[in-house]
Amino acid sequence: MKRFSNSARIFFSGAVLSYKALFRWFRLEPYLATKVIAPLSQILFFTLLGTFATGPDTASFYAIGNAIQLTPMSGIYGVTMSIGGERNEGTLIYLFGSPANRLLTFLGRSLVHILDGMLGVIMGLVWAGLLLGVDYSKADLPLLALTILITTVSTAGFGLLMGCLSLVTVNVMFINNTVYFLLLVFSGANVPLANFPVWVQRAAHLLPLTRGIQAARQVIAGANLVEVAPFLAGEILIGMCYVATGYLLFSWFEMLAKRRGTLEAF
Repeated sequence: MKRFSNSARIFFSGAVLSYKALFRWFRLEPYLATKVIAPLSQILFFTLLGTFATGPDTASFYAIGNAIQLTPMSGIYGVTMSIGGERNEGTLIYLFGSPANRLLTFLGRSLVHILDGMLGVIMGLVWAGLLLGVDYSKADLPLLALTILITTVSTAGFGLLMGCLSLVTVNVMFINNTVYFLLLVFSGANVPLANFPVWVQRAAHLLPLTRGIQAARQVIAGANLVEVAPFLAGEILIGMCYVATGYLLFSWFEMLAKRRGTLEAF
């Protein structure tokens, strides 16, 4: 029981402290700009551009897609910087030198970002309803909440992998930006997957978000759990694969760094 209590304390305290450390500059104005204004601008921009090109009846396609696509703001940028920031701030040596459970320490970096990412998606969907007329009357709201949770967790799993890559490069923001815009195009948020060649469609299903966006659109249109279960199961599987790959890389980097004596520079 004591061991479980210590593990839980490490997990939750690490999650909260890493989030606070990442946003040590926190003030209300930049938070609103990052979490409210920028997401709203993205949703409005792509929805208005898409409806101009394809007609007003497609507004919900773009609005829902971009609302769900907000998860990388926390799941990729936030999680990546929570891990990569350890090296930038010179605390990586203490992390690797501690006796704490590595898996809990690794996973804890994503917890608060998952909650923050879900909040961002909910805000995006609210904006979509208020400003763009998206109709949620047919949606199963608990199922929609489950879809948002699974998609956010899957994206955070991808962010954990990107965070490990940030330990071996100083160009982490370049990587994050590249990944974010690739997801913006190939996740199906703004371009129907059917418009891409078959090999691109297959590659898109190896990314987080793709199935989550499809599931969210169907749920809002009135689909039930049985109909979207394959999408959600696939999203969970993809997220678990990214988490496992990221943790293996994290452990390998630690072993390699200790062997070479390069904990702060790899």
